[in-house]
Amino acid sequence: MKGTRPLDSQEIRLVSACFAGRFETRNRGLFMLGVSTGGRISELLSLQIGDVWQNERAVGDLLFDKSVVKGGEVSRAVPVNSDGRRAIEALIAWHDEAYNTIDASRPLFPSRNGQGTQRMSRRTAHNVLKAAFDAAGLNGHVATHSLRKSFAQRLYDRTDDIFAVQEMLGHKNVATTQKYLGVNYASVREAIEEMAVNGELHERCILGSSLRKHADETLFLELALRGYDLGKLRDNETTGEIVKIS
Repeated sequence: MKGTRPLDSQEIRLVSACFAGRFETRNRGLFMLGVSTGGRISELLSLQIGDVWQNERAVGDLLFDKSVVKGGEVSRAVPVNSDGRRAIEALIAWHDEAYNTIDASRPLFPSRNGQGTQRMSRRTAHNVLKAAFDAAGLNGHVATHSLRKSFAQRLYDRTDDIFAVQEMLGHKNVATTQKYLGVNYASVREAIEEMAVNGELHERCILGSSLRKHADETLFLELALRGYDLGKLRDNETTGEIVKIS
């Protein structure tokens, strides 16, 4: 969904704790698999038990078959991390308890209606996720697509490899992937802090009537760009008048 934002790790923890009720495990599983694999909501809702539970354990790689992938051109496999595997294990235990079966052909995320043989609708998925986002106190534009964007942003932050992100998301064009990736605010904050001069230079010194004998070339460039005349300064002078060019 256009304009939705990703969630950071702390927000993911908050949302995960905000599911409740009879379908708590189902809804939390949908959320955790979404942020762990980057699947589109339509792809996640199309999953069957046999897609995630094989040889009596959670899969290590999740295959999104081309029959459910947007465009239907190519399948893709995504590694499932420990968060995703725990979500799968919880879902399987819930199916066994709620429906007394873990038949491979059953929907992984069943509807409330019937005996779990129909899959959850996109509207229901939107509603249960929105309720959890609200309960967690999240601000900004968050919706079902935030799960996919969270996976993309977190993977890129750790790999710095946009082509790896492109492949995991199943994008045809890397330009589409670029639109998914925003600014890592924590990294920006750290970089800006590293730019500080730690009190060694102050505005009065920089723009006043004198300069230190061993002035940094960057300082001279900055003054020149701000319109100051540095022509009267000499390398062997400890002071010099700085006149701003009108």
